[in-house]
Amino acid sequence: MDPKNSTEDEPSESSWESYRPPVPDTSHLITETEEPVDNLFSEKQMRLLTESLYASWEPGRPFWVAANVGLYEALNAKAVVPDVFLSMDTTSEQAKEFGSKCYFFWDHGKPPEVVIEIVSNADGGELDRKLARYAKLHVNHYVVFDPFGCLSSEVLQAYVLCAGSYEKRPRAEAFSTVAGLQLRLWTGVYEGQTDRWLRWADDEGEIIPTGAERAKVEAARAKAEAERAKAEAARAKAEAARATAEAERADAEMARADSAARRAEALAARLRELGVDPGPMTGGV
Repeated sequence: MDPKNSTEDEPSESSWESYRPPVPDTSHLITETEEPVDNLFSEKQMRLLTESLYASWEPGRPFWVAANVGLYEALNAKAVVPDVFLSMDTTSEQAKEFGSKCYFFWDHGKPPEVVIEIVSNADGGELDRKLARYAKLHVNHYVVFDPFGCLSSEVLQAYVLCAGSYEKRPRAEAFSTVAGLQLRLWTGVYEGQTDRWLRWADDEGEIIPTGAERAKVEAARAKAEAERAKAEAARAKAEAARATAEAERADAEMARADSAARRAEALAARLRELGVDPGPMTGGV
């Protein structure tokens, strides 16, 4: 038999699945715990950072932003659980397709681009242990938000990965991260609570709104449009009323002119009857 024409050793179409790399066994990995969120502020802050991007950010490419989801660099490595992470060009749906409950680096081919830690006490290791761990994981942007001043007087600290280690960025209230996104401090009301929050902003510094904020702005815009339309309708109605009044005045003037002409003709006829030539009737009598 010609080896070129032999199909005995070739897998059938239905058997190609067996030739794919096996899915790693992750059953021993801890992907969920019963540990509570640190405090009410942190819980709101994490939701603010995740919900606003899904509600209003449209970068034109997939992304996954999540809170309290474990990162695994390898099967034998212990998970690190950032308060918030952002990973571009991948989604949580992809993780579901892989059968994953956490962010496994081997599924997505890379670490997240941005990791954010929200400091709630002085024991979290955000500026030492976690700083070193995220550098080892090759996370490009690491941001520490310290709203209560637990670690230092710097409320916001940002680090960028350079040659495998982090360089601290100059002190500021806004830092560029990835895909035209900034992280900046913002004082305002979120879910009924007035505070200083960490917010995403676009490359021009405009805050990316939450769903509620976006709906409020759109409702105000719709109301303003309705009011403008109402004003335009009122102006159009007034213009129509003025046009009607002008037409009525013109009709009245024409009627008066016709009446004057008829009176002049009657007077001329009466003068002729009396033997008087009235002459040309071009004006009033």
